[in-house]
Amino acid sequence: MEGSSSSHVLTALLSLFIFTSHMNAISAAGVAGNPSSTEFIRTSCSATTYPTLCITSLSSHASAIQTSPKLLAHTALSVTLDTTQSTSAMMVKLSQSHGLSPREVAAMQDCVEEVGDSVDQLRKSLGEMNQIKGSNFALMMSDIQTWVSAALTDADTCSEGFSGDNMNGNMKNIVRGRIVNIAHLTSNALALINSYASTLHG
Repeated sequence: MEGSSSSHVLTALLSLFIFTSHMNAISAAGVAGNPSSTEFIRTSCSATTYPTLCITSLSSHASAIQTSPKLLAHTALSVTLDTTQSTSAMMVKLSQSHGLSPREVAAMQDCVEEVGDSVDQLRKSLGEMNQIKGSNFALMMSDIQTWVSAALTDADTCSEGFSGDNMNGNMKNIVRGRIVNIAHLTSNALALINSYASTLHG
């Protein structure tokens, strides 16, 4: 009975995270800023690897971003950090679920550590972005680019850990989907950060 109960709890948890992600995507896609800022986001996102995700994740922030490359990069980083933190919390909860095999536990624990590292790197990057000054611009941007690249590597490493047979199908698909999502968000944020860096020092 305990195994069955744990399974129901796990299924409910996964369903909640899917629903939340779905609603976030809908709300992001459904809120538009003024036409010029929305077009700025659309144009800027076209240079990223995952432009559709880029647009849907940033369009609800159009009024705050306006047409500023700095605010665009900052917002992309902030959205990525928020999503990575929620995914990290989800991973911690799921790693403590009953009924996981030893291989599943190991894969989850590795991933929890890697996603936690991603959160740290992104948090440092956002803190640095808030402190950017003209005199140290190049050095600070270099730090940010290094940290965001490291966060992307951590997410990719975690995702690869779910590509084999270490996890059962349902949890594997849900978790890997979330990890791939934060990897794609991080990739897009890095592209927009690189674009911002080159805009001022091209």
